[in-house]
Amino acid sequence: MNLSIVKEFFAGFVRTRAITRHFRRQALLEGLTGTGISREMPPSLAQDLVAAARKAVPELLAQLDSHTDGLTESQAEAIRERVGPNEVEHEKPLPWWHHLWHCYKNPFNLLLTLLAGISYVTEDMKAAVVIAAMVALSTLIRFWQEGKSNRAADKLKEMVSNTATVIRRDISEEAAPLFRRYYGVEIHTRPAWRREIPLSELVPGDLVLLSAGDMIPADLRILTAKDLFVSQSAMTGESLPVEKFAQLRDESQANPLELDNILFMGTNVVSGVATAVVVSTGGKTYFGALAQRVTGGDRVTTAFQAGVNKVSWLLIRFMFVMAPLVLFINGLTKGDWLEAFLFALSIAVGLTPEMLPMIVTSTLAKGAVVLSRKKVIVKRLDAIQNFGAMDVLCTDKTGTLTQDKIFLERHTDVFGEPSDDVLELAYLNSYYQTGLKNLLDVAVLEHAEVHRNLQVATAFRKVDEIPFDFTRRRMSVVVAEQEQHHLLICKGAVEEILSVCSHVRQGETEAPLGDALLAEIRDVTAALNREGLRVVAVACRELPPTQDTYGVADEKELTLVGYVAFLDPPKETSAPAIQALNDHGVAVKILTGDNELVTTKICREVGLDMSGVVLGTQIETMSDATLAETVERNNVFAKLTPAHKDRIVRQLKANGHVVGFMGDGINDAAALRSADIGISVDTAVDIAKEAADIILLEKSLMVLEEGVQEGRRTFANMLKYIKMTASSNFGNVFSVLVASAFLPFLPMLPMQLLVQNLLYDISQIAIPFDNVDDDMLRSPQRWQAGELGRFMLFFGPISSIFDITTFAVMWYVFKADTVAAQSLFQSGWFVVGLLTQTLIVHMIRTPRIPFLQSRASWPLMSATILIMAVGLFIPMGPLADYFKFQPLPAGYFPFLLAILLGYMVLTQAMKGFYTRRYGWQ
Repeated sequence: MNLSIVKEFFAGFVRTRAITRHFRRQALLEGLTGTGISREMPPSLAQDLVAAARKAVPELLAQLDSHTDGLTESQAEAIRERVGPNEVEHEKPLPWWHHLWHCYKNPFNLLLTLLAGISYVTEDMKAAVVIAAMVALSTLIRFWQEGKSNRAADKLKEMVSNTATVIRRDISEEAAPLFRRYYGVEIHTRPAWRREIPLSELVPGDLVLLSAGDMIPADLRILTAKDLFVSQSAMTGESLPVEKFAQLRDESQANPLELDNILFMGTNVVSGVATAVVVSTGGKTYFGALAQRVTGGDRVTTAFQAGVNKVSWLLIRFMFVMAPLVLFINGLTKGDWLEAFLFALSIAVGLTPEMLPMIVTSTLAKGAVVLSRKKVIVKRLDAIQNFGAMDVLCTDKTGTLTQDKIFLERHTDVFGEPSDDVLELAYLNSYYQTGLKNLLDVAVLEHAEVHRNLQVATAFRKVDEIPFDFTRRRMSVVVAEQEQHHLLICKGAVEEILSVCSHVRQGETEAPLGDALLAEIRDVTAALNREGLRVVAVACRELPPTQDTYGVADEKELTLVGYVAFLDPPKETSAPAIQALNDHGVAVKILTGDNELVTTKICREVGLDMSGVVLGTQIETMSDATLAETVERNNVFAKLTPAHKDRIVRQLKANGHVVGFMGDGINDAAALRSADIGISVDTAVDIAKEAADIILLEKSLMVLEEGVQEGRRTFANMLKYIKMTASSNFGNVFSVLVASAFLPFLPMLPMQLLVQNLLYDISQIAIPFDNVDDDMLRSPQRWQAGELGRFMLFFGPISSIFDITTFAVMWYVFKADTVAAQSLFQSGWFVVGLLTQTLIVHMIRTPRIPFLQSRASWPLMSATILIMAVGLFIPMGPLADYFKFQPLPAGYFPFLLAILLGYMVLTQAMKGFYTRRYGWQ
């Protein structure tokens, strides 16, 4: 073929692709009519699903413009342009104006807005402007921080994506006839091929391959199925999986959820394999229609949000008590009720922690970004607080304590002698199974020499398979050997294989499986387990070639041939990670489906101090009360089923623990949902990633330990703001009450108090970026709103002592004891009040000695120094008259220094007493 023909070939190819896209779009308009669904989920949706279930496969594929070998790339692209991505719109980002409104509408901002309105009505314009500035500052900073956080979260979510396995035809299949007709060029087509695509790219007509652990990515009609069991609890609430088939057994069935051959988006495959065609995607699925009905509704309040709300309302109740008290005392003593009212409004503003929503959002967002750098992806920001509060971590053994890199160490006969026959049978089983291939299968298939020696491609043909499930804990394949007979090969857990065996292979003969042989078999496998080897038994049975379909009932009267033993060495990082978690107050408990001998050996090698080993069979017979004691005393649980893991996690939570569960398999999904914080890895099965709150990009306890520390660091910074605000506000109000009762004038004008509060708020913006002492990272941290009142009572009056000292100095030393000299008095207290409030940021942020034993981060240090400078500049500079201040005399500053030093010393002494008696969190 010369160059001109090549150019013509590619030009024709491009034209053909464009033509094909056009006709595919037209076909969609004609073939997919009637599949739409409104936001109200009309009955037509159920009718469409029932119609799809009843249609013959060729008719359904024709309606969807699909093919028995799947769609081509150009078909899929054209359909996607028509129907949109396969996404449910419940996570659609808010418009900016709606987001801004959400940032504004918290109780504090609404309250401040009311106070600003009252100030405006009473013609106190300066107060109205300052309050409005505080609201704007809080709202805009939160809007900016949340926007930044959402953009970062979107980038992080892109790192963790689920995929679907589809069958696609090569594009040349649809182009070949046109090339042959118009250009006389023959294109060699290739058969259908598998491809992993993101779930969002799935379209109606796609053929999807499903196996155990897969999420159902759309509404599907089953074409072929083998022992397919699906969990539909997300749809129906049924706890038990239901079996699905390729045929509709009851043609009269009208309830879509009971159709035998329809799978629904949001459910998941428990066991078995299937091929299915996509009927509908995105918002046109049953799940999508249900989700759209609740779009925009309020989410369930989490424990973290409840804690924040509890603290918020505690402070609001405190304000509603103190502000009226200030009003009546000043009104009665001064006689000017309007001025007293405005002053009480200023007190109410000062008691409002308007920066709390911004501080919480900023701190969580910063924590998520920092964790992402440590290979920890946070799917839900509130989970960070649970990360820090976690005191029990339940984790699997494989891949967490061990390298998750399985090596086939031995292949032996029943009595422990090397056997190539066992390896060959295990290879055939792993090679022909189409379900979820685990690491054991991969290790067996690495022995490519078996493939050549057996001449697998020519000597064997697959007849059927019986997929793995977690009840049987075994799987079988049936192959035809030289078309002479059928051979059922079963491999799985030793006890489960023995339960279906009647004979044992001894050399070239077979012997009945009696008690003596059974005892010897258990001794051999136990010896392998004690060496840290994971033992998988292999059995087989010859059958006449009289049937093409096999099921669980055929797994009987098997002959035990031997074992394949695998080694999964422990990770070098496991021992230091477990020690680090223990040092930080997190107890590690191992929950595994493996046997107790292998688990015990691995736990010893990684330095886990075992307090007892409990088996799943023992848990079966335990009452909840007994289990509650058992989970506290023991830290290794072996031979567990998924239900056992879930029950252990629930019981630990009932005992008052904050429980994290780390898992990556199908059998971990229930426990991941039940835990306070579900932790999975990027390589996990879809259902595990969907159930998790946090995704690790590296399956390591060391990474997890770093995440725990960051969660605690995040929580500690949020708690700092609450403590600072509560203690400072309480002290200020107490000082105001004392001053109001004795002074002939207001201790500070409303506008002055508002400016002081605004400056103090600005100084706290950098708290999310502050350093946290190592001591505060050593133990789990939780919301304890009840202790906030006690903290206020201990630390609030300290500032009042020095406020009253300031009052005495200004009254007696500087003679600011008349209404005419009130501006001097107010200037002196303004400076002391602002500087002590700013110093409290450094005093309360750590139980240690600030500046010496614990230093704030440079952003917080810079912010506080700047605000202190501004606080001194206002009464001493050209703005003094505007704010009704007057410059302070030089003799004031030695008193100021003494007051600040005394305040710091007394606060530090109180911290020592408080920490010794109640601890510091």
